[in-house]
Amino acid sequence: MKTLDSIPTGKLERAGKLVKTGIKVGGNYISYYGEKLINPSVTKDKLNENNAADIYDGLKQMKGSALKVAQMLSMEKNIMPRAYVEKFSLAQFSVPPLSAPLVRKTFKTYQGVYPESVFDTFTPDSVNAASIGQVHKATKNGKTLAVKIQYPGVADSISSDLAIVKPFATRMFNLQGKDSEKYFKEVEDKLLEETDYELELRQGQFTANACHHIPNLRFPDYYPEWSSQRIITMDWISGQHLSEFAAVNQDRALGDRLGQTLWDFYMFQIHGLRQVHADPHPGNFLIDKDHNLVAIDFGCIKHVPEDFYVPYFELARPETVDNPELFSKKLHELEIIRPDDTKEEVVYFTALFHEMLQLFTRPFYEPNFDFSDDVFFSRMADMGERFSKDTQLRKMNGNRGSKHFLYINRTFFGLYNLLHDLKARVDTENFRKYLK
Repeated sequence: MKTLDSIPTGKLERAGKLVKTGIKVGGNYISYYGEKLINPSVTKDKLNENNAADIYDGLKQMKGSALKVAQMLSMEKNIMPRAYVEKFSLAQFSVPPLSAPLVRKTFKTYQGVYPESVFDTFTPDSVNAASIGQVHKATKNGKTLAVKIQYPGVADSISSDLAIVKPFATRMFNLQGKDSEKYFKEVEDKLLEETDYELELRQGQFTANACHHIPNLRFPDYYPEWSSQRIITMDWISGQHLSEFAAVNQDRALGDRLGQTLWDFYMFQIHGLRQVHADPHPGNFLIDKDHNLVAIDFGCIKHVPEDFYVPYFELARPETVDNPELFSKKLHELEIIRPDDTKEEVVYFTALFHEMLQLFTRPFYEPNFDFSDDVFFSRMADMGERFSKDTQLRKMNGNRGSKHFLYINRTFFGLYNLLHDLKARVDTENFRKYLK
């Protein structure tokens, strides 16, 4: 893969990159409408493919929060057209890395010395490159290590990148009014946390210590003495990314076992720790040679406040969904129904979330759930597509729900998709024995 000798770090330079991308997208629309005049049966498939490719090509040169947002959107399979999901998913663990000279220069900027002064050996070429940083293999005192180096300028450009992305996100999700700012602030705060590698190191150590008793689950050891705010060093663990493993696995019982571990890990975090690894994409999990699940990235941890946790899981209960008065009460507590809603909006969103929650919460209250069930995932996809085309919904204020929904819902959608990849059949109550 071609390497990068530089990354645009200035606000104007990064904005210029997006403007150029916008011009390409505009050209794609002109071509599409031209073809549509000649052939009315032309669909948007080619347009989506061209736009997805051009947008991704622009973002991958920028790195940072703009690319991270693309990665997040790639997990929203029920919102984004397939072309975008497929292209943006490359941001999870397959983007152009920094060149070896730029890596060396960046390391010196962060640590004050070159990597060969710290490690016994250091591989100058990246082993894995993602949206915020890239990983290099190194050795020290007989240990094989993974050294993650943050791209230059990423932390400083988050606010300006989001300011550029905000108008597109506002239109995409139909956000209206000043209170939509709380959602962008939530994303900005989490992205800033993800650029703090000292925080990630502490979060990784805490989670590993708290979850070590869950079977078939592994974590790398972290090394503060070889880490800093922009560099993090941990054990190198060999294995396949979860999606790569799932694509070739023919052992259904093994898929079930790994899926059970993944489910128990997430449920224990949420119900036992009141916090959760909120970036469940395949690039953040490995399957090692002994078929253990390895969690390798703790930059994005979402803390779950009690005043959100309680109504959120009460809303998931069948007895709440089936009780109109109680259901309405929880919708208000979670800010899904707003004080300024019209009667029409109250009726519409109550019905919408009732239908959505009846489907989405099934794994929460069924004692056993088969995540290989294509009917379940097809119904979710169909529902998402129907809502995306609903003209009535487009006219209404899209500011729905507490800001905490952003990362909690992202966590569950990501978790469901990973379990679907594994074709896992899960005992949904098994995690409770680890809470004792």
